[in-house]
Amino acid sequence: MAEDMLTMSQRELKRLFVIRKVLSGELTQAVAASQLSLGIRQVRRLVRRVRLEGDVGVAHKLRGKASGRQLDEGVKQRAIALYREKYLDFGPTFASEKLSELDGIKVSDETLRMWLKASGDWHVSRKGRKHRQRRERKTHLGVMLQMDGSHHAWLEDRGPKLVFMGCIDDATSRIFGRFYDYEGTLPAMDVLRRYSLRYGLPQSVYVDRHTTYKSPEKATIEDDLNGRKSESQFERALRELGVMVIHARSPQAKGRVERMFKTLQDRLVKELRLKGIASIEEANRFVESYLDVHNKRFGVEAVMGDDLHVPVTEQMKLDDILCIKTEHALRNDYTVSHNTVIYQIVTRVNAKKVQVEEKLDGRIVIRHKSKALRFEVIASRPERPKTPITYKTRKKHIPPPNHPWRKHSITPK
Repeated sequence: MAEDMLTMSQRELKRLFVIRKVLSGELTQAVAASQLSLGIRQVRRLVRRVRLEGDVGVAHKLRGKASGRQLDEGVKQRAIALYREKYLDFGPTFASEKLSELDGIKVSDETLRMWLKASGDWHVSRKGRKHRQRRERKTHLGVMLQMDGSHHAWLEDRGPKLVFMGCIDDATSRIFGRFYDYEGTLPAMDVLRRYSLRYGLPQSVYVDRHTTYKSPEKATIEDDLNGRKSESQFERALRELGVMVIHARSPQAKGRVERMFKTLQDRLVKELRLKGIASIEEANRFVESYLDVHNKRFGVEAVMGDDLHVPVTEQMKLDDILCIKTEHALRNDYTVSHNTVIYQIVTRVNAKKVQVEEKLDGRIVIRHKSKALRFEVIASRPERPKTPITYKTRKKHIPPPNHPWRKHSITPK
């Protein structure tokens, strides 16, 4: 008859070695308790169990038995079935949250991960990453705001492809954002305006080199002579607001906002799916409440407690700055052409150039030296009245008889 084999850990082997010395009289129970970092009563129990049961007495009595906290098998099978039905592309952590929130099944993410790995529903593939030097977070809230746009099938096949214009505070990882039809100057200005009205203006904005944030045009000779550089509309607006624009030279440089998008493309997409959201209007209504929950879960405390956002005041005239400003020549007939639309200036003004502003709400404002001008949209530029051209008939000139020309004649000799 084969004897049962007992596998012991290093801790149990050490305990057995010391307890044997106590049984042989080489050590007192007090010294053994000190060496094993146990209480006197625990050592007495071990001594008694080894004397009665032998070496197996040092092993834990629950070894090989099911845990008293183990969940029922029916709960396990229901959780796996729901995962396959509703959460198949969810990670274990996110799936455990939704199982508790929507299905009433409370299971830890690690337990669910273990179940899914055993059932073959969860596989982890690790990719080697290139080492990069880590940049420390800013110490204060409001010092730097990382900002970018994420093109993704946020609504999957239920609606149009959208762009999430998002921003994240560098010190706290607090995020803010909104869905738009495209990534461009007006969406970037709009999301910054909404952020600033809620939290205040940041000290700086960290963006990539997309043409929305950095002008692709080179400075003209006149700009170089005047010490000016070519600016995008976004750069111009932030300069007027006193906010520094910093351009990243690689996606890894703005890793915090890139990781934010990776998280949202996993979690937010699935939240939108569970809600059955299929339009940009519904998505924007939902994302307001979703981001509050997200920030409570994933936000961190800043190293320093002060908030360095600049509060927005009426004197800043935020809406007059966060807009597209274009300078145009004013023609002699008081018309201005902008984006193939012709505007007839009604206000009498002595100017060669005027400024056309495209507001975030779609309005057009035309100014001259900060004064708003009245105008009308016309179908075409008014034509000048045409005057008929009259040609004068020239009479044949006949020299008089006494004209010097008549006095000189050529006669043959």
